[in-house]
Amino acid sequence: MSIQKVTFPNFNGQTLSARLELPDNQEPHNFAIFAHCFTCNKNLSAIRNISRAMNKQGIAVLRFDFTGLGESEGDFVDTNFSSNIEDLVAAADFLTNQYQSPPILIGHSLGGAAVIFAAKKIDSIKAVATIGAPSSPEHVQHLFSSNLDSIKTEGVSEVNIGGRPFNISNKFIEDIESKSMETCIKSLRKPILIIHSPQDETVGIQNAKELYHYAHHPKSFISIDGADHLMTRTKDSKYVGGVIAGWVDRYIEMPQKEKITTQHQVAVSIGNTGFTSEIKVGNHSLTADEPESVGGNDFGPSPYEYVSSGLGACTVMTLRMYADRKKWNLTKVIVHINHSKEYEREFDGYNSEETNLNKVDVFRKEIELYGDLDETQKKRLVEIADKCPVHKTLHTLPIIQTELKITQ
Repeated sequence: MSIQKVTFPNFNGQTLSARLELPDNQEPHNFAIFAHCFTCNKNLSAIRNISRAMNKQGIAVLRFDFTGLGESEGDFVDTNFSSNIEDLVAAADFLTNQYQSPPILIGHSLGGAAVIFAAKKIDSIKAVATIGAPSSPEHVQHLFSSNLDSIKTEGVSEVNIGGRPFNISNKFIEDIESKSMETCIKSLRKPILIIHSPQDETVGIQNAKELYHYAHHPKSFISIDGADHLMTRTKDSKYVGGVIAGWVDRYIEMPQKEKITTQHQVAVSIGNTGFTSEIKVGNHSLTADEPESVGGNDFGPSPYEYVSSGLGACTVMTLRMYADRKKWNLTKVIVHINHSKEYEREFDGYNSEETNLNKVDVFRKEIELYGDLDETQKKRLVEIADKCPVHKTLHTLPIIQTELKITQ
């Protein structure tokens, strides 16, 4: 997983701060937007865990701070539920313009209510998931119920939410009171996944029942038994991320990779951009790449790292085979390998007349042997390690023949 810091403007031109979490070892096949809970921010640990669980399934996740929160510009007192919806639309526009249109919206708590309303405004959305969401936006009023009178009479009042002070305006109150979740969700007509904990003391489970009742099929409900509202237990948020990733698979388009067919032992394919290469080895599919420092995407090992891996695999297999035949108590072997190119003059005995290279390839192996072995056995195993077939191949001058296959 890699994280990119990105920004994009809201509809008032203010800059919203975001993190785009990308999957490891592949280009993302789809993008999701995550809306955080009321007065929270994009860096809540549960949001990061959910995003990373989805990354493992090849889905990139954009998590951002709503206007006036976290690192985003603007004053919170000037925002409301409608501006949150507009921020989500702006986030979708950003992804569409810079990457690809997002088909997935995920929202936590009041962010869950916001994604339901935003899904109607974003044409690309194909699936919506809510976590601990209220069945009405005005549910959040209970967080500052003791201040409602002063907010309505004075226009603005400072309230304490989660130990932090926030200025809440009467415009915010009027806005959430004007939003009908029942009307919105009944007209949504998009697949929805409702996730809620029966033990949620902030947004009670009755809210999930009402959301499910309002929604049309296809609709799904998942109970995260034992979780609190903020999913402070890591296992809860990781579970939620995995559930969402599995659920959306039915509703998003998965690009089909062109399969490599070959009658040879190995086939390797590369496109017209970058260095990412697809490898077909029998029934196995692998990816090769170069590190970002030389212009690659680092989606897989480099060619020389594959060579080192082959040497390491052959070494441990040879030692396993030898120890089994000798009935020695070798319980585990680990081989560490570093590859480098160094000047040939540094190595005694190297016949420089056989090559014009100024540098030679050097593979340094460090072997860990585990088990009840005496010093004689250990010494013999080290000798055998240098006799593995790949080691011998690298020590010789193998013949490589290349021919052109005519294609259309």
